[in-house]
Amino acid sequence: MRRSFRLLPIAGVTVVLAGCFGSAGAPSASTSTPTASQPTPSASASQPASTDGASVEPVPSEDLGPFSCDLPIHVDATTARAIITDVRVGTHADYDRVVFEFTDGLPDATLERAEPPFTHDASGAPVDVEGTSFLRLTMRGGTKQTEEGTSGYDGPLDFDPDFATLVDLVEGGDFEAQSTWYLGLASEACVRVITLADDGPPRLVIDVEH
Repeated sequence: MRRSFRLLPIAGVTVVLAGCFGSAGAPSASTSTPTASQPTPSASASQPASTDGASVEPVPSEDLGPFSCDLPIHVDATTARAIITDVRVGTHADYDRVVFEFTDGLPDATLERAEPPFTHDASGAPVDVEGTSFLRLTMRGGTKQTEEGTSGYDGPLDFDPDFATLVDLVEGGDFEAQSTWYLGLASEACVRVITLADDGPPRLVIDVEH
């Protein structure tokens, strides 16, 4: 099973955070922030590590917004059905990253803390997630199944990156246009949620702080 460990340049970024970690007047968990202006990646930008030896793109480490320890964090949908086309993980000097890529737009999504045991949506079969702290991402309208009955994503459904904080990423189900993914962490961590839509396909990015 091939895993892709890479990060992407940041452009057209919206940072979605909950809690009191931002400046005064920061949005609540259910409110999206305005698009932030990001620096252009350059040769001097931080270079994230890759565990499989593949080359990765430089990513600016500034102006991505603060991390928040207050969950849940909510992202509003921009389309009724967002087809998952890619799932990627990568690591940076200060955080680990998960990227979900879609067609058409972004789904309604909630990131929250979770406790095992975990079960697979619909079947009820147990889902094994490594780690000592866990996050659950629920994407309503976010699915790899198209309305034509095909799959938009045929990549891994269980990543074992063993990064500093992110040690596991497992799909917990994809049923009736709703998908669930579990993030297994080495310890409880603060997070940052970013949406990307202006440059390239729509993406939902989750950064987990080291």
